[in-house]
Amino acid sequence: MTQVSVFPAPVMPGLRNLLSRYAESTMWLARYMERIENLARLIDVTSTSVSATNPDAGWDSVIRINADEGLFFQRHETAGERSVVAFYITDSDNPDSIVSMARYARENARVLRPLISTEMWMHLNVFTRWVMELGPDDVGASYLSTLCTRLKQDCQTHFGITEGTLYRDQAWLFYILGKNLERADQITRLIDIKYHTLLPSGVGIGSDIDMSQWTSVLRSAAAYHAFRRVLPEGMTPANIVGFLLKNDGFPRSLSTSLRSVYSVLGSLAGEYRLRHCAPIMERIEELRVTLVEQTVEDIIMRGLHEYMDWIQRELRQIQNEIAHAFWPPAISVQSIGPGHMEQMQD
Repeated sequence: MTQVSVFPAPVMPGLRNLLSRYAESTMWLARYMERIENLARLIDVTSTSVSATNPDAGWDSVIRINADEGLFFQRHETAGERSVVAFYITDSDNPDSIVSMARYARENARVLRPLISTEMWMHLNVFTRWVMELGPDDVGASYLSTLCTRLKQDCQTHFGITEGTLYRDQAWLFYILGKNLERADQITRLIDIKYHTLLPSGVGIGSDIDMSQWTSVLRSAAAYHAFRRVLPEGMTPANIVGFLLKNDGFPRSLSTSLRSVYSVLGSLAGEYRLRHCAPIMERIEELRVTLVEQTVEDIIMRGLHEYMDWIQRELRQIQNEIAHAFWPPAISVQSIGPGHMEQMQD
């Protein structure tokens, strides 16, 4: 891949240009590590919330959230615990499996070795090697919760090491950009699928089963304790959707992620004179305005699925515009890998 600078114009004295391949790899390293953590949490929550009388019920939602129906059902007849867990953890032929994403993260980290700290590299090296060595015997039902806990903890350790050791320049900004784009994408997928999976249920609203299902939605987003702190008596579908979409204090909400993406692009444009940010920032601001100006009741009444679908299309377009603006159009497979390649297409 051609090593061109992200910055075609002169920059302020003392500021060094960042190679476009570094910007790309930094952003995708963050996205893959965030995606691994989200997927591990989703698998863990699903495994603990399924019915004891029908242990395979609910696993199809994991496939739908990741939009992998085509690939999954080419290889498996039914979406049960055994098949879904294998597909999303150890199947190296699935580009969206944790094993595959660990490989992509490692490849990006290797590209970034001149930039990242020794602590970051050592932890990523140990973590990704462990993940890539996982086999069928490691993901049995009796080991699954422990495995998912370690995956989540190692991803959180990575984020902590990165926050504490990565130099605050353009690389840091692209890392934060990728992390928050991934969070915005994942939260909209979770809300879209889980809301419409649970809403038509014949279970009575407010029943123990209903509350358990909605609790699993919050836990899938790592939002349960934050939600109960803010709305201790408000366990309703509308309140949960509103919290995950609009709460500015929750770090994984859509509004918080969009605010962070907007702020990062503003820093890249203002502090580093990076071109082409303005149109992307305008698109993000449009998303933020639609979120602020509508109540969650308005969103649900007008069509939550349609709104989430529109948000996801806009996020894909933002990713496309970032790629076209800051690195060459010939996408590097090393930096991105084949997982979720639709995010990089017009």
